[in-house]
Amino acid sequence: MVIATDRYALTPALARMLEGYDCPAILVSAEYVILATNKRYQDTFGEVKVASAPHCYAVSHGYSVPCDQAGEDCPLSAAKQSGHKERVLHIHQTPRGKEHVDVEMLPINDDDGELLFFVELLKPVPLASGTVGDVEMAGSSDAFNRMLGKISRVGSSDAAVLLLGESGTGKELAARAIHMSSKRKSKALVTLECAGLTDSLFESELFGHVKGAFTGANYNTAGLVSLADGGTLFLDEIGDVPLSMQIKLLRLLESGTFRAVGSAEVRSSDFRLICATHKNLSVMVEEGTFRRDLFYRINVFPIRTPSLAQRMEDIPILASTLLEKMSKERKFHLTESAVQKLTEHSFKGNIRELRNLLKRATVLADTNLIDKDLIIECFAEDSIQPTQATEEKSIRLSAGKHVDLKAAETNYLNELMAEYPQDKKKVAKIAGISVRSLYRKLELNP
Repeated sequence: MVIATDRYALTPALARMLEGYDCPAILVSAEYVILATNKRYQDTFGEVKVASAPHCYAVSHGYSVPCDQAGEDCPLSAAKQSGHKERVLHIHQTPRGKEHVDVEMLPINDDDGELLFFVELLKPVPLASGTVGDVEMAGSSDAFNRMLGKISRVGSSDAAVLLLGESGTGKELAARAIHMSSKRKSKALVTLECAGLTDSLFESELFGHVKGAFTGANYNTAGLVSLADGGTLFLDEIGDVPLSMQIKLLRLLESGTFRAVGSAEVRSSDFRLICATHKNLSVMVEEGTFRRDLFYRINVFPIRTPSLAQRMEDIPILASTLLEKMSKERKFHLTESAVQKLTEHSFKGNIRELRNLLKRATVLADTNLIDKDLIIECFAEDSIQPTQATEEKSIRLSAGKHVDLKAAETNYLNELMAEYPQDKKKVAKIAGISVRSLYRKLELNP
């Protein structure tokens, strides 16, 4: 701890106070001067020479004036006016580059109510950056910052979170950021992809099963609920949970108890719940395909992950970050015209589509420079052409010819096998059957 004692006659107890915080903290005067830092701050952001009376806005942002005079929200100025704690999400300069930091400003008054100092608590948002770097989430748009602000606020609590947004917007990354912001971050983040699961498979995956519970259950298997004990359970695509299973999921969430398939033993698990969906659950509730009581149980703290269309200004940062992560040995760079072309495109597949496009560009590139023409070529490659199977299906339908149920099932499974020839487990999952059933159906219907 280093203190500028020539500015204020601080007691050692006040100086040591900063070490009591479990996050980076600094002591700041009403004139924006940093008077002291704790060790966590030094480890995270580097050492500050407080003897030179540095201003917080200069150290954190490189500004020559306070944040509110530079076009940003200033928590210190806001705390001066309100007289109580203020909070804001800022992008700070760090030894690793620009990072999103959740800032809390706590005013300290004397016994007469006169303002003495401010304690500034700085909590970096995990996985997030405001610049190109080795991170998972990058951006600085208002929509992106609003999402991060909510992640930062809910992270330290145990409140159930519902992530809403289109496919490909990074809901799984948001779930990881919430988990890493929580007190459970030393424990596991366990993910269950709910899409395509049958009733029995969902129950077995979630709760586990005992030996002999069903055909093929040759040994006891722990469910994901058990594995998430002490950590976080992430249910991706919660809107696809079978209606018959929703009551069992609700019972788990209400009581924290469950029974493995085939077992009479009641077990318990202490986990934090995060759910995600691209579906409109409110509409599903009205249609009767999603339980109302379960909806209100999981929708404690909703967070919407913005689509790429809502954060187009982040495309240059996102594209550069994705390229850096996918090409460690060979560094690729985008020309300005290439970036401009990317910003003109409507990415209906969001970040996932952008990632696929850039991956295609790295494969087609002759050099490490990706220009506009190459991006245009990649867009052309992305256009969907009808397959022979699709054309044949259209001909059959237009001719009014229909097939029986068994033939339709055979065609469906063969089409899936043609799309995923090396992944029978994925085919079975999409079809909603076991791998054993898949083999049997293919053998019976060659």
